[in-house]
Amino acid sequence: MFRPAIAILAGALLTVALALVGAGMSAQELSERLSAEAKAAIDGRPVTARFTSEGGSPSRHAMLTPRGDVPEKIRAQVAGAVAAIPGVGGVHWTDGTMLADAGEVPLEALQCQDDVAAILGARTIRFEESSAELAAGGTDLLDEVAAALRPCFGARIAITGHTDGSGDEPANKVLSLERADMVKRALVARGIPEASLQTKGLGSSVPVAGLDPSDPANRRIEFKVVARLQVKPSPIDTPGPR
Repeated sequence: MFRPAIAILAGALLTVALALVGAGMSAQELSERLSAEAKAAIDGRPVTARFTSEGGSPSRHAMLTPRGDVPEKIRAQVAGAVAAIPGVGGVHWTDGTMLADAGEVPLEALQCQDDVAAILGARTIRFEESSAELAAGGTDLLDEVAAALRPCFGARIAITGHTDGSGDEPANKVLSLERADMVKRALVARGIPEASLQTKGLGSSVPVAGLDPSDPANRRIEFKVVARLQVKPSPIDTPGPR
């Protein structure tokens, strides 16, 4: 009967103790301590961590930078290990691919990326020549993509449009953006929050690997789940875990 109350009291005392320890440190000292512990937690994996804001102020938010192409599994391990350090307020990847806030790695957002990739692995959202109109089958495919993206509420999703190599490249860039915008509107109509979608057009500059640039299959849309949230590291106000 009294065990839950004892557990709650013990947790409260631990929190107070950590706060008192943190209060005895300056912001710079806490930042340096977190940096050292993060380096140990990363344990030689190809990621660096810093605990300063963009303006250079000490922060308890970890800014993680991958060295090279780091697999998502390693990213998740590093983010989880750093977020678990007492005093860390959040974890952010500087390349925007994944974010863990208050110790929680956004596995749902990563799963969303995998689900969309699986849908588009064998099929592509394609368009009619010189048009932002979907080719046959595009509407049904967008239904599937929307269903895969829907569980990722709060994620930021990049939509990139591409064209084939025919025609004038400045016009291709405009057309590729129009295609991305059309897909954005279609997803919003299917219940995906407009604020979570960002679009860009690359024209014919990135053809599908192995295809001739003029191949119609290059007229396509690609998706990337960029981040779970957009968080700016802030200077330390009250050191200690939150």
